Amino acid sequence: MTAAAPEHWSLRAADVATATLLIPPDARRERRFEIACAITVAAPADTAAAWHQMTVQANGTRQWQRRVPTHNPGAWDGLDYRFSRSVAVGQTLRVTVSVACQGARRRTLVIEADEA
Repeated sequence: MTAAAPEHWSLRAADVATATLLIPPDARRERRFEIACAITVAAPADTAAAWHQMTVQANGTRQWQRRVPTHNPGAWDGLDYRFSRSVAVGQTLRVTVSVACQGARRRTLVIEADEA
């Protein structure tokens, strides 16, 4: 029997506030994924009061949240977070990323999962 190629899942959600990557279950094997989440925001020319925040959830449980001042006036700034997750036989993995900002504008939201 030939081993299955490692799975790769990706979601590019542009400037939405919240996006969810849904990885369907596998009926025969447990899997482990390395998950990368990244956002970017457009930084205003005056970043004095601007901030951006990313919240990451896996199957409804918060994994990480960070709010930081927005830097890089007139260009872009961002946040990224990586984590690993095992997925039991027959289980779905739902990774949700939410973006909040003040004084900046949402630009990109990307979620990728690679089977380890």
